[in-house]
Amino acid sequence: MMWDTRQRADLGGLSAIVSGTGPPMLLIHGVGLRAEAWAGQIDALSSEFTTIAVDLLGHGGSALPDRDLSLADYTNAFAATLDSPTVVVGHSMGAMIALDLAIRFPERVRGVAALNAIHQRSAMARAAVVARAARLDGVGRADPTETLDRWFGSAPSQARDAARTWLGEVNPAGYAMAYRVFADEDGADPQDLKMLTCPALYLTGSDEPNSTPAMSHRMADLTPMGRSIIIDGAAHMMPMTHVDLVNAALLDFARACSP
Repeated sequence: MMWDTRQRADLGGLSAIVSGTGPPMLLIHGVGLRAEAWAGQIDALSSEFTTIAVDLLGHGGSALPDRDLSLADYTNAFAATLDSPTVVVGHSMGAMIALDLAIRFPERVRGVAALNAIHQRSAMARAAVVARAARLDGVGRADPTETLDRWFGSAPSQARDAARTWLGEVNPAGYAMAYRVFADEDGADPQDLKMLTCPALYLTGSDEPNSTPAMSHRMADLTPMGRSIIIDGAAHMMPMTHVDLVNAALLDFARACSP
């Protein structure tokens, strides 16, 4: 199946699926997932780009450092893997990291695509995500049904089953630590977005209640070379549920960013 486990390479201590030839494209997944969440994109993009889908620290095959991590720590780990200007694509917390990369390491980022990115949450949304983070003790694994329903709805699907497997296998400490960072952050600072020097794509779904279309439009308006795309009928897991539409948007964007 599309989301079966794939062979890994080691990139300075980070575990990665590397595929294809051409200009590099870094793919950063969200909390609780692993590099295979990008399988639909890897298969479509690797004919034109060297796709590098990396496991977050404490996820998949990437080890979790024995200390508390900040957003900057996650970003620094990815920045260390880039040896040439790269198109960086992130989903959810991965989008948060991708934007931080573009802001703090502009010489290493040719373009940034932020999928289902949050920006200036409402008080209600912030309270909800902070409460979810507080329930994670870093030891036990909670029933993932609530998370899966929020991501996919209740209808069965292969994508939902794959995500259930990953949530059941992720390091509980790595999951809790990443989720706390995700909950504590509120997206890129507006002043930083105004200073972005590379093209930026903000992509989300029309049915996304947390990384809303309004957030993507707002970030695009702030970014000098920013634009937003809203995929009709998509929600939080659109890289898995709306593969063809996401791939088309990413291909167009990455081609425009390529030398």
